[in-house]
Amino acid sequence: MTDNPQVSDKMQQLLDLAAEIDDLGHIQALMGWDQQVYMPPNGAEERGLQSAALGKIVHEKFTSDEVGQLIADLEEEVGDLNAETDEARSVKVAKRAYEKQTKVPLPMLMERIKATTMAHEAWVEAKTKSDFSIFQPHLEKIVDLTKQYADLFKPYDHVYDPLLDNFEPGMKTADVKKIFEELRPQQVTLLQAIAEKEAPDNSFLKQYYPEADQERFGRYVISQFGYDFKRGRLDVTAHPFTTSFGQGDVRITTRYLKDDAGSALFSTMHEAGHAMYEQGVPPKYRRHPLSGAASLAIHESQSRLWENLVGRSKEFWTFFYPSLQMLVPQYLGDVSLETFYRGINRVEPSMIRVEADEATYNMHIMLRLEIEIGLMEGTVEVKDLPEIWNTNMREYLGITPPNDAQGVLQDVHWSSGLIGYFPTYALGNLASVQLWDKLLEENPNVPDEIAKGNFETVLGWMRENVHQYGVKFEPQEIMLKATGSKITPEPYMAYLQKKYGEIYDL
Repeated sequence: MTDNPQVSDKMQQLLDLAAEIDDLGHIQALMGWDQQVYMPPNGAEERGLQSAALGKIVHEKFTSDEVGQLIADLEEEVGDLNAETDEARSVKVAKRAYEKQTKVPLPMLMERIKATTMAHEAWVEAKTKSDFSIFQPHLEKIVDLTKQYADLFKPYDHVYDPLLDNFEPGMKTADVKKIFEELRPQQVTLLQAIAEKEAPDNSFLKQYYPEADQERFGRYVISQFGYDFKRGRLDVTAHPFTTSFGQGDVRITTRYLKDDAGSALFSTMHEAGHAMYEQGVPPKYRRHPLSGAASLAIHESQSRLWENLVGRSKEFWTFFYPSLQMLVPQYLGDVSLETFYRGINRVEPSMIRVEADEATYNMHIMLRLEIEIGLMEGTVEVKDLPEIWNTNMREYLGITPPNDAQGVLQDVHWSSGLIGYFPTYALGNLASVQLWDKLLEENPNVPDEIAKGNFETVLGWMRENVHQYGVKFEPQEIMLKATGSKITPEPYMAYLQKKYGEIYDL
């Protein structure tokens, strides 16, 4: 018998299976969150074994012949998997996941889980000591396992395609290259024009604001955005991230720097954007095949929209700046709103991606894509990464990292095996502006609302046009539905040129 008379017995079996897999996945996420926030360093080996054991359970449960037959039966029962019904799309999503996971041998999966768990702690130590050699053997292992993984999906157009597809379904390496080839020369031209102008002062941010004050203000801002603290919490970690243990528990982290008060504020806004997406998936998709986010680019569009299009706008600070001035008058009491606004939008090539301004951010991503493709093609070796990284930084941004911590070790992603992930950051930037433009077209009063501290229209529009779908539609389908266009660079460049043309009088 089915729990829901509107679905067949076989569909109910799929829903029950998805609920159990979802539960197990959230347990894995909880273990990962604990590792990055609270776990002592020497717990890595046992945590790796625990994660592998849980991964084995999930893999065996989902890749059995019985599940394959269930999906085949449902495919025949449902018919057109592209039909816009929850049933059809649930089967489509399950089929895609099943076909991917059944290609991966269980020993390879378990080896990968153990390797990445150990690699994370090695990365933390290497970054702390600014010594790539500590992390190098772990990354070599991960790269080797990733190549083995990609080989499972032959034939492909490019070895990077199976990796990119894990994070951005339907996107090909050639698609990303084409977008970046169009984007890069325009961004370089803009950066060259900006470099000829006097940079705004941002010294008021480059000092130590008490962490308690930073946290208090960050919590205030994201609460106003709509982040629900009854279904989330804010913690501190080495690299800010968002994780979900279910619709009732979506957590974010931030980090506080002693020489940059803007870092925690904008990373908190950024992670809240991710989390509000997860919190905005409809309750009907709780423990469901369609739960979660459509892709990492769509996810990133939400975080970048709240961090930059909202959080770095003059309207936003028209409302919030007086509160921040009152909180830390010793730093901002004599700094005008206009000076503050220009300062937080200063363009300056920087070592660290997550601290990069909007005009240089994508250059960091293009650098990483080039390196990752080289690693997968075999034209780049892990041992040479510090030198290659520094060379590329000079080419892309005109600066050279002084050490490994600010260079090749700055991001946590490779330690987690997330090769194929980085392009989604730039794609999310592009998507954020497309969504923003459509939001303003339909709701021209939004800037005035933001200037009054009202974000209901912004969050409501995102709920209706992005969040409500979960993973029901592929990312480009969501973009077409929301904006009428697939991800494209033109709106993003128009946004950058207008914003920085005004700030720098170009």
